[in-house]
Amino acid sequence: MADRSPPPSISTLRRDYAQAALSERDVDPDPIRQFQRWFAEAQAADMPDANAMTLATATPDGAPSARVVLLKDVDSRGFVFYTDYRSRKGTELVHNSRAALLLYWSPLERQVRIVGTASRTSSEESAAYFATRPLASRLSASASHQSTVIPNRASLEARVAELAKRYTDAAPPPLPAYWGGFRVSPTAIEFWQGRPNRLHDRLLYTRSAASDPWHIDRLSP
Repeated sequence: MADRSPPPSISTLRRDYAQAALSERDVDPDPIRQFQRWFAEAQAADMPDANAMTLATATPDGAPSARVVLLKDVDSRGFVFYTDYRSRKGTELVHNSRAALLLYWSPLERQVRIVGTASRTSSEESAAYFATRPLASRLSASASHQSTVIPNRASLEARVAELAKRYTDAAPPPLPAYWGGFRVSPTAIEFWQGRPNRLHDRLLYTRSAASDPWHIDRLSP
């Protein structure tokens, strides 16, 4: 007979963290290189969606919103994702460029928090990335006006079907004028490593200006 016992209460859900530690002597003095090291380890662990990250934005008067986007590039300039510039996140970043990112890698008991300022990537960067996307994804981006109300799914699928008659891999759709990347240039990056008994390791990198060296502080868990 099937077990009909109720699931555990939310308040009792917990697990301990004991896989690794994070010390000042072991991390790279540059947080971008440290992030790239951790990201490579997340990929090596065969984690699904290792590049999924929560993006938090806010309106000029401070109303927040958050959603998951995909990290598509990272270098000394910052962290890049792509979107419809007319979407809620795109509109909010135009009027309030401050943003926060969060990547959580549960199997590794790690998270990375990034705070910074978002700016559009160049049209050349956006076009180069757009050209690497599968044709179906490019057609979807061309058909969708992200975050707007539509009458039904059928209307959206009809628009994609219409575009599929016009564009192929041999004659692909051009980069829409309203679509492209944002780069979040960090002012602070925190690395969190789960530890036993909730005494987690938290190392925060900060700097006052892009030309300044990074400073590392340990935060209380």
